[in-house]
Amino acid sequence: MRVLFIAGFAPIVRDPAAARAFYVDTLGLEFESSVGDYVFTEKLAGAKHFGVWPLAEAAEVCFGKAAWPADVPVPHATIEFEVDDVPAAARELEARGHRLVHPARTEPWKQITARLLTADGLLVGVVHTPWLHKG
Repeated sequence: MRVLFIAGFAPIVRDPAAARAFYVDTLGLEFESSVGDYVFTEKLAGAKHFGVWPLAEAAEVCFGKAAWPADVPVPHATIEFEVDDVPAAARELEARGHRLVHPARTEPWKQITARLLTADGLLVGVVHTPWLHKG
């Protein structure tokens, strides 16, 4: 088998209406079709990165220690959305009532990130990834 690219990604959510509101109203994504409560788009540019992230490493990045805090829901996946201005996106998320896991900051690998955790346990990043803009 030879994997060619990521063909799809969909968080599995408990509250479809709330999840749709987050992606449409907060992030400004557009879904062009639906089947029942499942909404989707095939017009959003594809993934540039796929990884398997150990929870201990995600905890270290988000909270500065290898243990995920007991009072914070454990995420089941992460997705990052590339944006033009991470600090502005982070402020917008907070203004819309979302609590950030951490504010906009430059990671040791030079990616600028701000993250939040959705009610369904998806760790969402708004990011600027310099190496994806070269060439």
